[in-house]
Amino acid sequence: MKPLLLIDIDGPLNPYVALAHRPAPEGYAIHRMRPTGWQEGPALPVLLSTAHGDGLLALAARYELVWATTWKDEANVWVGPRIGLPPLPYIDWPVPPAPAGADGVHWKTRPVVDYADGRPFAWIDDEISGSDQAWVDAHHTGQALLRRIDPAVGLVHEDFEVLAAWA
Repeated sequence: MKPLLLIDIDGPLNPYVALAHRPAPEGYAIHRMRPTGWQEGPALPVLLSTAHGDGLLALAARYELVWATTWKDEANVWVGPRIGLPPLPYIDWPVPPAPAGADGVHWKTRPVVDYADGRPFAWIDDEISGSDQAWVDAHHTGQALLRRIDPAVGLVHEDFEVLAAWA
């Protein structure tokens, strides 16, 4: 069984911090979206690169790709098709999300470990910290790679290399 690759959108695929700089970074296009909860006001600007889709599809030979994003199943409607990904399974987060613990562990960390259920996994997210790594090391029985992605830059070639080597 392949390890899981748990994919966050905002930060890794949508380097939202870069939106403050115009024009869009090279290789990215701005898409205007209206996912659930974003019905009022201007559409949500989302930066996406088809190169990310190509890179993730290449990793699919080594991983089972899974959305690990608050977009949940809407990732398959709004994001996946724009970067060339087929529909993927997703983690169905608790609603509302649990707050971060006093220990600094991100609210996604416990559900990620529950979803993995002992399977090896790599997780890409812009909000991962050392507290999350420590919690995963203490509570997950399989191997895990937590890869923090800079939300001003998004996934880069080095991230894909690290993920390929780890698998």
